[in-house]
Amino acid sequence: MENEKINIDYFKEQLEKEQERLISELKTVGRINPDNPKDWEPIPSEKEDRQADFNDMADGIENYEENTAILKQLEIELNEVKDALSRIGNGTYGVCEVSGEPIEKERLEAYPAAKTCKAHAEQ
Repeated sequence: MENEKINIDYFKEQLEKEQERLISELKTVGRINPDNPKDWEPIPSEKEDRQADFNDMADGIENYEENTAILKQLEIELNEVKDALSRIGNGTYGVCEVSGEPIEKERLEAYPAAKTCKAHAEQ
């Protein structure tokens, strides 16, 4: 395999931009959990008054469930980006966690938070 040097600063910048985007998106469907600042929770639907009809209540529940699903996926992506930034900090970015070989530059360009090379992508 050809061992092409990667530009760590470029990937750090890409990951930082992605982190900002993910946090911005997370804020549209959730908030930081006051009991656990490392965790996000969905924004509860606005409190319905007792006169609200069942359709409004059902819509509120549906919106909350949608926010929960979106939030889970965004939070996973954010944690992967944070992990990649941590690997940059400790000097292990761009190294496959399975084989210890360099991760292909094309793979990092497609997914800067990649932890493995193409051969180990399914693990």
